[in-house]
Amino acid sequence: MPVVIVGAGPAGLTVANILRAASVECVVLETESRDFIEQRPRAGFLEEWAVRALERRGLADRLLARAQAHSECEFRGAGRRHRFRYGELSGHRHFVYPQPLLVTDLVRAYADEAGGDIRFGVRDVALHGIDTDRPSVAYTDPATGERVRIDCDAVAGCDGARGVTRACLPAEHVTVARRDYGIGWLALLAEAPPSSERVVFGLHPRGFAAHMARSPEVTRYYLQCPPGDDPANWPHERVWAELHQRLAADGAPPLVEGRLIEKRVLDMHNYVVEPMAYGRLYLAGDAAHLTAPIAAKGMNLALHDALLLGDALVAYVGEGDERGLRGYSAAALRRVWEYQEFSQWFADLLHGASSGDPFAAGTAEARLRRLFDSRAAAVAFAELYIGKVSVG
Repeated sequence: MPVVIVGAGPAGLTVANILRAASVECVVLETESRDFIEQRPRAGFLEEWAVRALERRGLADRLLARAQAHSECEFRGAGRRHRFRYGELSGHRHFVYPQPLLVTDLVRAYADEAGGDIRFGVRDVALHGIDTDRPSVAYTDPATGERVRIDCDAVAGCDGARGVTRACLPAEHVTVARRDYGIGWLALLAEAPPSSERVVFGLHPRGFAAHMARSPEVTRYYLQCPPGDDPANWPHERVWAELHQRLAADGAPPLVEGRLIEKRVLDMHNYVVEPMAYGRLYLAGDAAHLTAPIAAKGMNLALHDALLLGDALVAYVGEGDERGLRGYSAAALRRVWEYQEFSQWFADLLHGASSGDPFAAGTAEARLRRLFDSRAAAVAFAELYIGKVSVG
């Protein structure tokens, strides 16, 4: 088996579809069930370059038919509304398409339509010999309890921040750079239609808040909270009271309330594992880097990794060309660090008002004011917010 892919998220499934389309044998190992990965709530914003890259590979038909396109966002603070038309400035849009729908599409394309090999519910995944020319991956079969070993030419580690592949990189070989913001976000899904047709960022002394459409019936909200806070501290009444207060602005339509179907606290932090490869193991997505949902970059970075890695593996297995694999980590990390820098800059803007620090609040206000007073600043922000247009 030339390639074993560990993890059936957007990165792993994109790599699998690229390999399958090129007739490169591969197998995907996933510890969860198919139902679970197709329902797990995650990110929902895709940058246009990523959508077009998937489209060129025949993986975006349902996405393009069902996704909403966004070309502007709105900042609210001190009772005022500031609409930012990044589509006009950059020429590109976001597509609202929840990750579970993309995962469902990619599983269908790989397993159901192309007959690809994907094994759900595997246990005790272990990697061996990744620093040799013949690595292997072993796992316990959930049906029989037997250990299965797959010899391969390369392993794609796409199993997220808590997966086994990242832990296989020797500590002396890698550097893990980490940024902790010291804040939490209460992530909410509400059974309520969106109250705005665009993303809304609320910059409020009580804490940041955000509104993001997910579908005509479901809306994603975020509320800044203490890191490690207990979601039980946020009953229905408190959540909606804070959302109404933090997202209030003159002329803004009232929020439509609804049942909260998800409440979880995310501690805001970023990390980068460098390099993203060791021997014949190549990391992609959250296994290699995490970007807090501050700028909606995580799923887009995972797809960027997958496109680079998939093409590099096709060249290696099909033609014996190792150049793509040798340069994979450096090529992927260039965009990773650009997105990390923007995420940090954007976090300072969004949380300045609630920082309790007059200096941080003042500089955040100056950054926001510059976006609307300087076309050059607005264009630069728009290009970073929508993502670099390349790859795929």
